[in-house]
Amino acid sequence: MNTPNQEKIMSELSRTEFAALTEQFRPLFIRIAEGAAAREADRTLLHEPIRWLKAARFGTLRIPKEEGGFGVSLPQLFSLLTGLAEADSNLPQALRAHFAFIEDRLNQPESEDRRRWFRRFVDGELVGSGWSEIGAVKLGEVNTQVSPTEGGWRISGEKFYSTGTLYADWIDVYAKHTDNGRDVIALVNTHQSEVECDDDWDGFGQRLTGSGTTRFNHAYVEQPHVYDFSERFRYQTAFYQHVLLATLAGIGRAIVRDVSQGVAHRKRIYSHGNASQVKQDVQVLQVVGQISSWTWAAEAAVDRATHSLQRAFELQQSGVEEAELHAANVQAEVESARAQVVAVELVTRAATEFFNALGASDTRVSKVLDRHWRNARTVSSHNPVIYKIRNVGDWEVNGNDPTFIWQIGNGD
Repeated sequence: MNTPNQEKIMSELSRTEFAALTEQFRPLFIRIAEGAAAREADRTLLHEPIRWLKAARFGTLRIPKEEGGFGVSLPQLFSLLTGLAEADSNLPQALRAHFAFIEDRLNQPESEDRRRWFRRFVDGELVGSGWSEIGAVKLGEVNTQVSPTEGGWRISGEKFYSTGTLYADWIDVYAKHTDNGRDVIALVNTHQSEVECDDDWDGFGQRLTGSGTTRFNHAYVEQPHVYDFSERFRYQTAFYQHVLLATLAGIGRAIVRDVSQGVAHRKRIYSHGNASQVKQDVQVLQVVGQISSWTWAAEAAVDRATHSLQRAFELQQSGVEEAELHAANVQAEVESARAQVVAVELVTRAATEFFNALGASDTRVSKVLDRHWRNARTVSSHNPVIYKIRNVGDWEVNGNDPTFIWQIGNGD
């Protein structure tokens, strides 16, 4: 039987309440979208949109109402992240670690520590990511270390792909405990001189996610802010993937928006076209229809997968037997992998087909319409889809569990 607190956490907004919340955020998403192309062209970091999102309490979506948040379900969260990605695909990814840390706290027992974190987030504080390392790090190892010190801990090391750290107040850092060699998560405050964050991410897409290098020079960590990695929430891999899936779905929506507007307003035609106006050319309309259909299919796959994630969360709270909980986590991981296969294929195709409905003038750098393909391709390169396809096939044929936790590093 669930405790009263679990009943609160497991509830979700009614259809009417969620529709109202979606409408509440719509003007903000429009405002963000209006500046997306210019920010991309000038490499203007997202500090201003992040401030708008903080003012709107967007970072509290999953926090229960009783704790000052909106109390949305996981399908509702990812629906809103898709809308945000349509406006600017950098933003959901920049907030990925923030929502993942909140999810981890939701899966922990009620405590003053958990309430303290929720209060920080209600006040507008955000969490960034510090997990991946490059350079001389072997597969399965981590060079960043946490050491005990008087009144707390000290952390030293260097991270890359530090998504969201340029906008964050805290960094969720994967490290190793020097005393016992165990893997831990340390929450490091960014407002100290011992933490250095560089905007040196040089990928061709998702340029504004704040995914550069972070250095910890014997930085201070408060005593209660080190957690054993084994205690992290069970469905974390699928959750992290779902943020990327929502990002892809949002990019697809943006492609449909921009191709529809581009065709509707295009004046120049070809002598061997099919109509005196581009918006009446049946072949061009076929291209737009194809793009719209691909995007619809990708978004439908992403949405369906969110419901298995919600079930994994609910069962985690309800105290069911381990076998049922494990089966739910397997289902969540498999469905997120299936959705990844669909979204990667269809959204990247849509981003390429996009230009068959337009003209050479739309390839100008000043229009930055190529950002849709670059961003989709970059998001698609995370958590390699080829291994997810294999996992799905191995589960279907042999009944083997998918990969829940994985690492990256140098091989032999």
